[in-house]
Amino acid sequence: MQPTPEFEPALAAKKLLREARSGALATLMQGSGDPYCSLVNVATAADGAPLLLISRLAVHTKNILADPRISLMIDERKAGDPLQGARIMLMGTTAATKEPDARRRYLERQPEAQMFAGFADFAFYQMTLKGAHLVAGFGRIVDLKPQDILTEIGDAVELVAAEPEIVAHMNGEHADAVRLFATKLLGAPDGQWRCVGCDPEGLELQLDRIALRLPFPQRVGAPSLLRHVLKQMAEDARRAA
Repeated sequence: MQPTPEFEPALAAKKLLREARSGALATLMQGSGDPYCSLVNVATAADGAPLLLISRLAVHTKNILADPRISLMIDERKAGDPLQGARIMLMGTTAATKEPDARRRYLERQPEAQMFAGFADFAFYQMTLKGAHLVAGFGRIVDLKPQDILTEIGDAVELVAAEPEIVAHMNGEHADAVRLFATKLLGAPDGQWRCVGCDPEGLELQLDRIALRLPFPQRVGAPSLLRHVLKQMAEDARRAA
């Protein structure tokens, strides 16, 4: 399927990735190779790669340690028939990661995991994508490559490094703007929205378990440019208030 003005597969896939907070993890049973599926919470790395926090005591982790091939299904969790909504099935492998950013980004999005993230049997895992299958509605079914749905961050090293400070600043000094971004630019219900992530293509906003993706009008590679973009978006949101 070719992209159209009404449907851009890559953007739809990226939105699903960034807004997902849980999904169905499929692994292969060690020994038999039979399919095994379980429910897991998820987050994303700076480039959008899925992050998991799983225990060595879990069957799915034992399967991964024997064979790292996995699939991960996530959907938009909207009201009504789930088969009418968008979902994406990700294929690839996963392995434990010691990257500090993996821990920080996961816990920003899954704060309740803080209580057991330090347990000896738990570890953070990052998925390496091989491909994806997107179903975004009737006639909108597309196979995608990793480069279609991951975010290029090689030219945004400064922004990625500054993400913790950006998130803290937005929530501390500009909580009103974050709230307006969610309610006025994204049409979300009112509440104590907070910023939980920033990458070259947008912000992640969250209220309890609800996550929303706010795309930037242009790609942002440095904090200096981000300030200008966020200022303009805040002005747009206040005009819409």
